Amino acid sequence: MKKTVISVESATVRYNLASEKVDNLKEYVIKMLKKELLFSEFFALKKVSLSAKKGESLAIIGKNGSGKSTLLKLICGIIKPYEGSVITHGSIAPLIELGAGFNPNLTARENTYLNGAILGYGKKYIDEHFDKIIDFAEINEFVDVPIKNYSSGMKARLGFAIATIVKPDILIIDEVLSVGDKDFKAKCEKRMQELISGHTTLIYVSHDTSSVKRLCNRAIWLENGEIKMEGSAEEGCEAYDSGTK
Repeated sequence: MKKTVISVESATVRYNLASEKVDNLKEYVIKMLKKELLFSEFFALKKVSLSAKKGESLAIIGKNGSGKSTLLKLICGIIKPYEGSVITHGSIAPLIELGAGFNPNLTARENTYLNGAILGYGKKYIDEHFDKIIDFAEINEFVDVPIKNYSSGMKARLGFAIATIVKPDILIIDEVLSVGDKDFKAKCEKRMQELISGHTTLIYVSHDTSSVKRLCNRAIWLENGEIKMEGSAEEGCEAYDSGTK
């Protein structure tokens, strides 16, 4: 029986949103110190429960603002639940925000070492795999160009190449590949399928339901921070497509 590597139990994420307009920082600080700021509660996730086993591929689908990215940040440990629990086992390679972990003023070469360190890779490891990373990202001619001059697609290629150069226990992908060209998307899908075959657990967020069907065996449809449906990738995508027409 395969081991459960992600377990989310009744997770709720709450944010306090300012319910009044404050024109400047000074006024904000004064109101905050006097406890005169008014807030309204916003629940980005409401008692969400899910689990994923080793080697499973799970898609999270839903409209913008449905809580998908919040759920991924919860699984990665970037945010903590207001209620409920999140337990993960093993290494996590997250691609949940385009350019996250990159310094725009550094070159791709420098950012590869920086981003690799954030993911837990040592300098020696990056030295040994540097050429493979750059070749996969297809940025050989621009390796010493600052990231700020890169297109969104080039940033996505580099981020994906760094995150997947080693086999993580859990790979989390959030829409970052939507900016890539057709050939590179196909190359990334092939890499993800290889990782899944090697027992990496994939959590995949995309509005491209055709890629969800190709890559994932299960899907969870989120709406307004709650699970509306959970089933096979085929069932989930068909229900979602029908419900959004």
